[in-house]
Amino acid sequence: MNLRVVPESPVAEARQFGLSVGATQTVSGPAETYRKLTGVPPKAARIESDEAFDLHALACIVSVAASESGALAERTGLSEADLSALFSSFLVCGGIDADSDVVATEMADAEEVELIRDILLAHVVPGSEKGRWFAAMIARRALEPNHLWEDLGLRNRGELTRLMARHFGSLAARNDKNMRWKRFIYRLMCENDGFVMCATPVCTNCADYNSCFGAEEGTSRLSEDPASPASRV
Repeated sequence: MNLRVVPESPVAEARQFGLSVGATQTVSGPAETYRKLTGVPPKAARIESDEAFDLHALACIVSVAASESGALAERTGLSEADLSALFSSFLVCGGIDADSDVVATEMADAEEVELIRDILLAHVVPGSEKGRWFAAMIARRALEPNHLWEDLGLRNRGELTRLMARHFGSLAARNDKNMRWKRFIYRLMCENDGFVMCATPVCTNCADYNSCFGAEEGTSRLSEDPASPASRV
């Protein structure tokens, strides 16, 4: 699937963060897509303010999802209506392709995505549209095989921690032992369903401790020259 950026008048909030849009062209690499959506390469993104950080995170997720096969709405976890709202409010982009082979994959994983999304929505800042979008996007991207921060297209785990604290503060506060975010979310999902994912009641006594709390090192998928990340959570 290709994402084509079209010349269009940026909306007020986009202008606030200095977005620029070039001539119509086809882009495929996530770093280049990010550059077209924001006007800067990923490594140069300035995210000091919360609003700028939100825009960066949205562009990261859209950019990495657009580099994969399938319809962009399915790869991001957003409905077509929400995806259109995201573009009209924050990003300037068009020419999104919809693939006919998406339905089976979407239906097969729909229940898992819904369970994760519901966990996040229970802790979202009330009335936050962006929080609702991020809940859907995180839930969908959690199905991918790498560290969650990598499959969201973020630059490092710290950005995911900031995203969780900003939009799902009460949930983020529960991860006070700094468990890997995907493990933490799936642990909550299992507990909500009445299952116990952990082999021991005390984390430090568990043989899987490093799998849950080990360093989440890796290369951002928006790197200019990314290494292929190994499958991991």
